[in-house]
Amino acid sequence: MSGTNSYGFYPGARSATFVPDQLIAGNLKLVTATVTFAAGNMLIRGQVVGRVTASGAYMPCVKSATDGSQVPCGIVVDTVDASATAQTGSIYQMGEFNSNYMTFDASWTLDDLTQALRQWSIFVKTGISNAIV
Repeated sequence: MSGTNSYGFYPGARSATFVPDQLIAGNLKLVTATVTFAAGNMLIRGQVVGRVTASGAYMPCVKSATDGSQVPCGIVVDTVDASATAQTGSIYQMGEFNSNYMTFDASWTLDDLTQALRQWSIFVKTGISNAIV
């Protein structure tokens, strides 16, 4: 047992603590997909995206768009810099998400966005609905 204690830890071992950003707001299974993000966009974790019908690429969802991206259908998993060229990344296709940590265009009200995302099994919770009673 030289070098370890009775718990199996090594002297001087260090661990990093994971501090979640609270985007995930429930226990519903998360479903992700790898997608292509359209060029000209900087997408951040938690951003609501829509899919452009003609190209199949994803971009920030704006309610007044007419290219298909007006339909919110995913939430960006990790920040993706597609400002210069199209990039691949991941979106959440299903799960429960905290509205306080989501990013969405001002053309959407939270109520409208919540209803629009439900068809994709993406459930939006507010700070109040996240509280344990």
